Amino acid sequence: MENNIIAYEKSEHIIDDMQHIIDVAQRKAYQSINLVLVQRNWLLGKRIAEEVMQGEDRAEYGAKVINMLAKELTRTCGKGFTKTNLYSFYSFYQCFPEIFHSLRGKSQGLLSWTHYRTLLQVHDQVARDWYAKEAAEETWSVRTLQRNISSQYYYRLLQTQKKELVKQEMMEKTKSYQQDTLEFIKNPVIAEFLGLSSNTDFTESELEKSIIGNLQKFLLELGKGYAFVARQQHIRTEKEDYYIDLVFYNYILKCYVLIDLKTTKVSHQDVGQMDMYVRMYDELKRREDDNPTIGILLCTDTDEDIARFSILHGNEQLFAAKYKVYLPTEEELRSEIEAQKTIFYLQQQEKNQE
Repeated sequence: MENNIIAYEKSEHIIDDMQHIIDVAQRKAYQSINLVLVQRNWLLGKRIAEEVMQGEDRAEYGAKVINMLAKELTRTCGKGFTKTNLYSFYSFYQCFPEIFHSLRGKSQGLLSWTHYRTLLQVHDQVARDWYAKEAAEETWSVRTLQRNISSQYYYRLLQTQKKELVKQEMMEKTKSYQQDTLEFIKNPVIAEFLGLSSNTDFTESELEKSIIGNLQKFLLELGKGYAFVARQQHIRTEKEDYYIDLVFYNYILKCYVLIDLKTTKVSHQDVGQMDMYVRMYDELKRREDDNPTIGILLCTDTDEDIARFSILHGNEQLFAAKYKVYLPTEEELRSEIEAQKTIFYLQQQEKNQE
């Protein structure tokens, strides 16, 4: 019970005291949820491993088991049990078989599930254990851990004679990651685990929210076969969590239409990210009788609003001949964005005058 007690010393500043109590309470709540989440995923991985061991051709049998579980668990338990996630649970148990010494989950220095999921990228067991130990002892954020794995921090330390310089450089480059005190609250995995909607307000400016909200109405009012699917839809890769601003399904074209909005000029990274969204949707959501997914990347640069259409798998001819009939043109999208920007700025002026 003592671990659940929130202790503080009264100061002369009530706001500071109140903020401290709230911060400590939130962290304790997160730690409790995380312990259960990590234990759940480890036990699910353990159970999958036990089942796979029964098959003669374990790789083939394991794939069938996970495919069956993904369909059934998604049907009965909701989101969070995709094939990718189930493979992660399975790998988690295999990589950390001794993390729980008993089914009661007694353990020391548990990281978050997102930390462990990030650690699964490291196939070298010695390196993986080192990263896990350092992350726990140095309280690395997930972003810090990801940066250190991607930059081969462990191997660079092994190879250098100037370890302090390498360590100092790492700390400087990850300083901003460590200062994000609300990182644990933003964790979409926790929201998913609790059956809540991920809070993505922190990723949107007021202007973005205004434009996206009206684009949703704009496309539905086109009357060209659009059905709304999701807003700020969470897409997860091994390394990052992404949110697609708008997702539609066009039942005339029989394809998904993804829309992502940028408030700065479109970069090569933005184009690559949209192409990744399209590929992931084709792999995870597209049915056999669906046409390829379309991605629309919008930019609200103050000088010129642009729209870029993305479709992969060599279907440019199909896109040009058929899809353009039912998609808004670049000019229509540009006009809509400009109109919404004008309305937004006028509303802001009115608020400032009140």
